[in-house]
Amino acid sequence: MLSHYLVELAGVMAVFSFAIVAPGADTAMVMRQSLVHGRRAGILTAFGVGTSLLFHLSYTILGLGLVVSQSLLLFSAIKWAGAAYLAYMGVMALRAPAPELPAVGADAPPTARMSAARAFGLGFITNALNPKPILFFLSLFSALVSHETPALVKGAYGLVMASCLIAWFTAVSCFLTMPRVRDAFARAGRWINRVTGLVFIAFSVRLALSRAE
Repeated sequence: MLSHYLVELAGVMAVFSFAIVAPGADTAMVMRQSLVHGRRAGILTAFGVGTSLLFHLSYTILGLGLVVSQSLLLFSAIKWAGAAYLAYMGVMALRAPAPELPAVGADAPPTARMSAARAFGLGFITNALNPKPILFFLSLFSALVSHETPALVKGAYGLVMASCLIAWFTAVSCFLTMPRVRDAFARAGRWINRVTGLVFIAFSVRLALSRAE
């Protein structure tokens, strides 16, 4: 029986690994946090995204995800809330002045340091207000996970998935805050907010145009 669960997990992770590295709003948020507020904020944001993933998985396993996917009203409410949030973040980024990036070998200076709760919350909300994970996990678990697999085992799958997602975004944050990489972005500091702002707005439009299928 254990070998059966390991095969299931391997199949799930084979598909999920592509979703992890695919660029999206979560990636843009972690990158911005890392570049503007330092490695600490980037990693905390990564943990927020990973925790939100567990949030999505929890109600998917409980069956609530199916309810949301079948309810146009609920899906639309989440979709428009997420689109509005991303658009807001995009506008704020466009209006923000050029960030003063941390000095080499340092994290964000005291004036730019973001609180742990806010950094974590930004990652959590960015992922939580995206209804697409609902459909993704429903289709993923329906196709690759047996209905007879216990909820506890499915929860263990979720923990592995969330851990891998956090590890990936932590690696992204650490890479972006390496001295050489950070210096390269520092030379284009005034473009960081403009580019990330446009990216957030683009993902907002993409989410607003999405449909439950």
